[in-house]
Amino acid sequence: MPSERQPPADGRQPDEDRLPVADRLDDDHFPAYTMGRAAELVGATPAFLRALGEARLITPMRSGGGHRRYSRHQLRLAVRARELVDRGTPVDAACRIISLEERLERAERANEELRRGDGKTVRGHR
Repeated sequence: MPSERQPPADGRQPDEDRLPVADRLDDDHFPAYTMGRAAELVGATPAFLRALGEARLITPMRSGGGHRRYSRHQLRLAVRARELVDRGTPVDAACRIISLEERLERAERANEELRRGDGKTVRGHR
């Protein structure tokens, strides 16, 4: 689903301990936010974030102690889900809509790269 990075079995990124702090802070997928802080920033409850996880919209990383950690990318997805739910869309439907929006955005980026002919290969095509 939309949460592009999936955590390894132990919940940590392989190189996360080796990246300089500044690089981790700039990484949109670095799991920097605790559940409480994430819920506060999104304007939702921890239960809402857990529901998004159950619907597989976002898969939070886990700290060494097993606590959920969220990235900025995941928080943006959660904010979009909250907007849809606030308008009356069921959580599962909101997650599906966001998943489709993310897929469309990736496809549009790939098409633009192909149009520009910047030499990158997109899924085996030039």
